[in-house]
Amino acid sequence: MEISEILSKVDHTLLSQTATEQEIKELCDDAVKFGVASVCIAPSYVKFAKDYVGDKMKICTVIGFPNGYNTTECKVYETKNALKNGADEIDTVINIGFLKDKRYGDILNELKEIKKACGDKILKVIIETCLLSDEEKIKMCEIVSLSGADFIKTSTGFSTAGATKEDIILFSKHIAPHVKIKAAGGISSISDAEDFIKLGASRLGTSRIVKILKKEISENGNTSY
Repeated sequence: MEISEILSKVDHTLLSQTATEQEIKELCDDAVKFGVASVCIAPSYVKFAKDYVGDKMKICTVIGFPNGYNTTECKVYETKNALKNGADEIDTVINIGFLKDKRYGDILNELKEIKKACGDKILKVIIETCLLSDEEKIKMCEIVSLSGADFIKTSTGFSTAGATKEDIILFSKHIAPHVKIKAAGGISSISDAEDFIKLGASRLGTSRIVKILKKEISENGNTSY
């Protein structure tokens, strides 16, 4: 697989609580240089990043992040505010407690409201797989498929574990054809990224792929990316 194909599926991510404007600038510069799918950043930096990159790069941000237990009204407001500030894509976290309580209708209604707020913008639904049973993951494949969302996403990267290849295989078997998969958290090498894509992931949430390539360029002078 060509490295350019892998990069085209990367949401180049910086969601650290200590992220600075300078780091966001560097993230955006690298994203444009390497031709990734988007930068994924905190809502407070969306307007700054959009003003900085204009139409050269898509801006993705996170809603109800990382715990997902905000009210639906808060998540909808966050979504509208992010879009107003220039976000192109939204990654929202489900209410995991609702899932544990089998409040499936409440989760579905929330996702429908958020998707309504998104309009034609991409919505990715983070289900935090490391906290779920396989039965719960399968149920979320069903709910996401019914909600109108565009992607199901494995993880926030802020919980006990990130994406696993087993979860991508499980998703592939249970999502509707129109739903895509985003693997996030713990993607640590180019071969790892390639494996996730081959298993069915259309997006990868990671900062490591670009960092690996930058290191190779620094060490070897390879500028073919």
